Amino acid sequence: MDHCAQCGFTYEDLGVGEIPGALRQLGTGFRSRLEPGIQDTERENLLRRRPEPEVWSALEYSCHVRDVLLIQRERLYLALVEDNPQFSPMHRDQRVILGRYNDDSAEDVSREVGLAASLLARAFATFDAAQWDRRCVYPYPTPAQRTLAWLARHSVHEGRHHLQDVDRVLCMVAASADG
Repeated sequence: MDHCAQCGFTYEDLGVGEIPGALRQLGTGFRSRLEPGIQDTERENLLRRRPEPEVWSALEYSCHVRDVLLIQRERLYLALVEDNPQFSPMHRDQRVILGRYNDDSAEDVSREVGLAASLLARAFATFDAAQWDRRCVYPYPTPAQRTLAWLARHSVHEGRHHLQDVDRVLCMVAASADG
């Protein structure tokens, strides 16, 4: 995957020098969605509500991004010490249930997404040309050989794509609450 038709993200449009800043911006983006009116019980309920049984809540999408960023950081370090490692799947759908994402506090998740984004950004900020070109086998959607530059861009894509999902879900649940 080098372009996402759903959100419009094109991997090559993001230069490797822009990746750390783009990752840090994810923390700000999620904070703006999760923290407004954090004391408001209705807002917390909207963040936890699934618009449809098979569509994650805004909080679940946010927890997913937190975990993706943390896993990507571990994957990048593995690819720096092993030649062409094959990454294990993260079991995204199972994590939502096993990790009890909807039980998390929106304020905690906001802080954790920011921290995870910052940690990943800091790791990529130190890369040299050879490190960006190191290879790995990425498991999703099907196993494929990728570079760490792709992994970095994919991490940014995941965050930006799911910010749009959070916005969409919040609109859907707000509309159903009003109607």
